[in-house]
Formats: sequence, structure tokens, C-alpha cells
Amino acid sequence: MVERTVEDNPLRALLTALAVAVVCALVVSYSAVTLRPLYVANVEAERQARLESILTALPETMGKVDIADVRARVVELNSGVYTDDVDATTFDPAKAILDVNLSIAVPPERDLAGIKRRAHHAVVYIVHDEGGAPRALILPVYGSGYQSTLYGFLALTADTQTVLGLKFYEQNDTPGIGARIQDPDWEALWPGKMVYDDTGRLRLGVARGQVAPSSEEAEFIVDGISGATRTSLGVHELVRFWLGDYGFGPYLERVRNDRG
Repeated sequence: MVERTVEDNPLRALLTALAVAVVCALVVSYSAVTLRPLYVANVEAERQARLESILTALPETMGKVDIADVRARVVELNSGVYTDDVDATTFDPAKAILDVNLSIAVPPERDLAGIKRRAHHAVVYIVHDEGGAPRALILPVYGSGYQSTLYGFLALTADTQTVLGLKFYEQNDTPGIGARIQDPDWEALWPGKMVYDDTGRLRLGVARGQVAPSSEEAEFIVDGISGATRTSLGVHELVRFWLGDYGFGPYLERVRNDRG
């Protein structure tokens, strides 16, 4: 008697493949459902840890700012309008830029930050006082440095006019040189710098060297880091990009108009 194998019976082979596919689908579905809460919790924990780093860098004049006083909102960058269609706790711009439906290509001539693509949305953080009024805005910013991508938070007063702090939480530029963008002494140069001049023109940035205290630029420009020209330029360009039309510019304009 000839022994028949699965390969000899097309129907049995098809049913076996189908059964395996169903089992695999069930396993994947179960894993996705059971692991998602853990994934969301990890993403939120990492986000809060980064956010706390900028809260500690805010000026002492603001007093103690608790993470509970910070509200995350998602902004549609083109319009500058808040949206509830995207979950602020799980939104990941790094993933969004990989999807052509969730991001746009930045024209090379406008791509000061060297990011190539920008997500349609971004999460902003609003610091409120005890009465619920906005005290500060915290904006996520990133862009090309000398040897790496620089990731940080830029904090502004609620009227968008003055810098409260700039803190980078991730970078891999040259140790002891470009990496000094995380030096507390350099971070201390940012609070109090003006973002716009009296005409509304964006002026905030980083110099290629030292800024004379008596110069007109001193009100808006931070000293560059000695020996780290390209990293300093990277910070200058990413700040200008994210405060401009392809970044948070439309959002900040709406904030100013609403306050007016």
C-alpha cells in the first residue's frame, strides 16, 4: 500500500496552510491587544521623562512647575489649529514621517533643519498656572547637527515672545565640543532672549561666535559654542525652521491672535 503525504493531497495541504494562517493571525491579534497598553505606557513614560528635563531648565522666576500642570495638545502644523483626531499620548513623529499620508516633503530651500520630511502634526505642551491660564508653551524641536540629529524642547512664554529655555535631550555630536549644547552654562544663555522684534520679524538664533553685549543682536542671539561652529549652526537653523512657516509658525501666530 502506497503511503500518501500532505503534498499528495492538495486539499489537505490547503487546509493545513489555512489552519496555520488562522492560528498565526490569532496569536498576532492577541499579542497586539495585550501588549498595546504596555507600549502606550512606555511611550508616555519616555515622553514625560524628556518633558521633565525641560521643566527643570525653566527659569527660577517661574517657581516650581509640576508635570501635572502641563497639558499635551496635538497641533495640525499647516493650519496651526489644535486637533483631537490624533492621540497625543501615542503620536510618534518618527513613524509619521515614514508614511506619505501622514507627512510632507520639505522643499530643500526651506529645509533649514535638514529633516527632509515633516509630519502633519506635532505635540505641544502648555504649562498652566493654578487658575488654568497658560504660562508657557513647550515645543519639540529637532534637526541636523554636525554628526547627529539633535532633539530637544524649546520653551516660550505664553505670548510666544520670549524664550524660557532650550534643552536638548538627545544628541551625538563631538564630546566636549558640539556636545556642549547640553552644558548648563550654555543652556543658561537662552532664557530671556526675544523671539521677534517690534515688527514681528523672527530674530532668535545662534551666532557664529560671540555677541557683543552692547549690540542690537544681543537681545535675540545666543553666543555660538567655541570650536563647534557646525553644531551651533545646526541649532540656529533648527530653531529658525521650527519657529517658521514649515514648523510652529502658524500655530504661534494663532496663539498671539487669540491672546490679542
